[in-house]
Amino acid sequence: MSNNFRVASIFAALVLLWLVSGLFSEPEAPVPNLLDAIASMSDSSFPVVVVEEIRAEPRNKRRVLRGKTVSKQTASISTEVPGIVVSRPVERGARVEKGQVLCEIATDDRAALVTEALATVTQAEIEYDGALSLQSDNLLAEAQVAQTAARLESARAILLRRELDLSRTKVTAPFSGVIETQPLVVGDLARVGDVCATLINLDPILVEVSVSERDVGALRVGGFAHARTSTGQYLEGTITFVGSQSDEVTRTYLAEITIHNPDYEIRAGLTVVVDLPGEAVKAHRVSPSLFTLNNAGALGLRTIDHENRVEFYPVSILEDSPDGAWVTGLPERTRLITIGHEFAAEGQMVDVRKAAAEETGSPN
Repeated sequence: MSNNFRVASIFAALVLLWLVSGLFSEPEAPVPNLLDAIASMSDSSFPVVVVEEIRAEPRNKRRVLRGKTVSKQTASISTEVPGIVVSRPVERGARVEKGQVLCEIATDDRAALVTEALATVTQAEIEYDGALSLQSDNLLAEAQVAQTAARLESARAILLRRELDLSRTKVTAPFSGVIETQPLVVGDLARVGDVCATLINLDPILVEVSVSERDVGALRVGGFAHARTSTGQYLEGTITFVGSQSDEVTRTYLAEITIHNPDYEIRAGLTVVVDLPGEAVKAHRVSPSLFTLNNAGALGLRTIDHENRVEFYPVSILEDSPDGAWVTGLPERTRLITIGHEFAAEGQMVDVRKAAAEETGSPN
């Protein structure tokens, strides 16, 4: 309701009251002074608002991105020889070191085949040494010596294959990590390529985020980043990768942040909010309850100029912190309406009251 309409309504009510009073009151009763009543009401025609003066403070412009934690290395460790699983020394969830046995296949006759191949190599070495001795006495042709040399190399190759087959009965960890899955159990018949265990390396752990075209240029490999997981863990890491090719669908770039995780406290697959520091700007800290919209639908704050007239400033939210929202778009020194902003219109004169903190001299 506008001020003109309010004053007109009061005036009409007083006129009506004056006319009615003349009908029912005694002739000697005093007649109300209508002009004095209107004058007394005009002093309170301006809306009363509470104002607090705030000043801009330096604040780093931050970029808040969402991502997830992923393991540095994940591998499905498969069997390379067929056979019965006779041992599984570690259980799911256990941490293992590089080279530790994850599962063992029955050796069957593989050890015997190694012994046989070793004997064949020994025999081939003796034959080759004898052929060289005879050749030195011109009792053996060079072609026959070459044949014994070929048999020796073939025997050595067979021995190597037998030894590899025997060693492959023990499936070992290619890197340190934690066991996530173990599809094979003792007694299973493993075929070549069956997964013995899934191994995950979580130290360091990576945080993958998708960065927009607008923000990717501000990222630098080696820069620091802060993050918070969905479980409340606060993390600090280093940017180790920034993609050069955008995703064809989302048009975003992949970035990776490496975080030390020696105790494996951070799990893979957690939702993470990443806070990337940016350039320093001037910003004001305000209560989110003071935000309002103008007629054009722009988000902003209502302030008071030096003539106690209401102004509206569109603002951009720089950061939303537990103690208030940091915004840009206000003058460096601003008289912000903290109470009554919802009843004040842009360009309207108001009756200003200072906030209690200012009246007592308390700092902002």
